Amino acid sequence: MKQTAAPHYYRDTATAYTPFAPLSGRAQARVVVVGGGFAGLNTALGLAERGVGDVLVLEREQVGFGASGRNGGFVFAGYSLGEQALQQQLDAGRAAALFQLTRDAVRLIRKRIADYAIACDAVDRGVIWANWFRDPEVLSQRQHLLAEHYGVEWQRLEAAELREIVRTERYHGGLFEPDALHLHPLNYAIGLAGAAAARGVGIHENSGVVSVRRQGRQWQVRTAGGEVLAEQVVLACGGYLSALHKRVDRAVLPIATYVMATGPLGERLDDCLRTHAAVYDTRFAFDYYRALPDTRLLWGGRISVRNRSPRAVQRLLRKDLLTVFPQLRGVGIDYAWSGLMSYARHQMPQIGGDGHGLWWAQAFGGHGLAPTCAAGELLASALAEGDDRWTQFAAFGLASARRPFGYAAAQASYWWQQGRDWLKKEMEG
Repeated sequence: MKQTAAPHYYRDTATAYTPFAPLSGRAQARVVVVGGGFAGLNTALGLAERGVGDVLVLEREQVGFGASGRNGGFVFAGYSLGEQALQQQLDAGRAAALFQLTRDAVRLIRKRIADYAIACDAVDRGVIWANWFRDPEVLSQRQHLLAEHYGVEWQRLEAAELREIVRTERYHGGLFEPDALHLHPLNYAIGLAGAAAARGVGIHENSGVVSVRRQGRQWQVRTAGGEVLAEQVVLACGGYLSALHKRVDRAVLPIATYVMATGPLGERLDDCLRTHAAVYDTRFAFDYYRALPDTRLLWGGRISVRNRSPRAVQRLLRKDLLTVFPQLRGVGIDYAWSGLMSYARHQMPQIGGDGHGLWWAQAFGGHGLAPTCAAGELLASALAEGDDRWTQFAAFGLASARRPFGYAAAQASYWWQQGRDWLKKEMEG
């Protein structure tokens, strides 16, 4: 089914490029990657960097069309599951190893932006985790856990210090993560595609895959306009489900998240934000935001099973914005949009293979950009070199998302956590 692109800031400020032609006729490939988002493009580029030829990327719309080109643009280490829960579910050593993959990915993202001269407005000035609650223990506990078990030093920001740079009374201190950045995600995706194509990867847009079938010792990958026989296939379709493999599709919930961008604020930006760091807060249902190069404020938050209209998104997020920055009352909102991300019940990415040449990388919703890069590296290394490090994610497999009942469960869980955050704040007075 053809998706309609909602208007958004990133699309209107995207780097111009010559569109990649749709697949036509018959072709042979060593690897076919289905999906032109971050996971798929990082896999393809990783293969090309390892000298693997005959790699094709098939994208139903345009590169970066889905969540990859619509998100907040945060690049930091870690996973949605959280460091403490990760350690509880695995052990300290395995948790640290998984966390390190994302630290390495942050560095690789930074390196590729430089090496391939990707113009994506990268701001390498860190990220602030701002405490919504008065209780300082949430900061102390995470700071201590990261330092002792993950080898990461985050800097403490006391309330007065934080309020000098984030001009709101809503926060009570925070932690600053220096090894983090933020960027224009769609331009980053376009840059990855250009880098991969320059290294010989074939990229085809408007080439929705309609079937993937085993044919002898190869895979037959068909689109409306052509077909490819491939040795290996990678499904990297995210929240825009492909209907190509039931077990892979059923393991994720496509969940909507909301983002908006104000009009240019000029000097008013200093009234709320005097830092180049991006910001998110300590609630489960947190806000996240950052300054854009043209003095707009990009603001995101909330998750829902509903993919709301731009007007509805603007209404919800404007309320959230003014709760934090009442001094921006009356500011214009130029863009508001939503997009579908893939979530797994276990709150971790799903990275794996079936042992017969079919691979997958999905469930990156809520993690930031680093895990998509880590996934691409793991799969590229597995396909090119037989590296088995991808098996570190075996504990987080293709557990059924139990659709359609999973939607109700996910929404109820979100509302429960949101209510819990509200109650905690009310009890603090």
